Amino acid sequence: MPALRPEKLIERLGRGKTPPAILLLGKDPYLRDLCRNRIIDTIVPEGARDWAVARISAADGNWDDLFRRAETLPMLAPRQVIVIEDGDAIEKLGEKSREAIVGRLEAYLGSPAPFTVLVFEAAALDGRQRFAKLLADQALVVELSIGRESAAALAVQMARELGVEIAHEAAAFLAEILNAEPARMRLELEKLASYVHGRGRITQADVEELVVAARRNTVWEFADMLATRKRARALEFLENLLREGESPIAIVAAIAGRYRILIKARELPASTPGYRAARLLGIGPQFAEAALRQAHLAPKGALLAGLIALAEADSELKSSNPNPSATMEFLVTRLTSDVARAAV
Repeated sequence: MPALRPEKLIERLGRGKTPPAILLLGKDPYLRDLCRNRIIDTIVPEGARDWAVARISAADGNWDDLFRRAETLPMLAPRQVIVIEDGDAIEKLGEKSREAIVGRLEAYLGSPAPFTVLVFEAAALDGRQRFAKLLADQALVVELSIGRESAAALAVQMARELGVEIAHEAAAFLAEILNAEPARMRLELEKLASYVHGRGRITQADVEELVVAARRNTVWEFADMLATRKRARALEFLENLLREGESPIAIVAAIAGRYRILIKARELPASTPGYRAARLLGIGPQFAEAALRQAHLAPKGALLAGLIALAEADSELKSSNPNPSATMEFLVTRLTSDVARAAV
């Protein structure tokens, strides 16, 4: 079956269409919880969930009990949901155990109980293995990711759940800098909701102040390495950022923002006092001083060439088949090259 996005799953559930097995595939915990809860809400009445909703771990669950329960009509409910957590663990079992489980699952899905929905949860699966192929063929696969436009709409919905509103442009900006990752969006929106308490509306300026500013020191440190062409340090710093979970797209967006400030700072005399530069550039005095220093390390043409390189990297990262690490390493190489330095 072709994979669906979460919003399409919700539409399908709303039409009363529930297949015997659903695979929630991806790492985002917010989307996983959203999809699982919507499936349960659709299939099992709230008062019957103690009897008609079960969870097992794929790593150490009792598969005999699972299949027995799947084929037994639930108490006090017309249908039931069985959630199999950590589905990835099946692929890590010994060959004999793995093949036995997959064989039983294949037999069950060949003639599934009409009153049971199996929900498998997995961060990632090896498409070459029999288990992944079976689910791709017999289950409804839901990819736990959303596009940026849908992510912006989701941010608006999240804000309402938190008792605040968010401007459309602020929601789109938040989705962009957080790489449309709902779990991270929810976390930042919780902070923003507390930040705007009393005002009740989150603006783009609030997102820039709270979300972007939290990374500002890191970004300026990275930008300083690029401006001074310390390639080895910049590549090591980049590796640490990616290891810590920073989104490549968010890094590129933040650096591009800094480059735009540097281009404006390049028009100011290098001797401009920090407080005056801060007012003209719209940033804090300490960052304004860093901007002036970095801006005068390279000609304006080099900064413009850097913006072009950043735009190309952003486009590559948003392509259908990106290689984020390679793209980011190539970007650092371009921004620290002698050619970039000599651009006019």
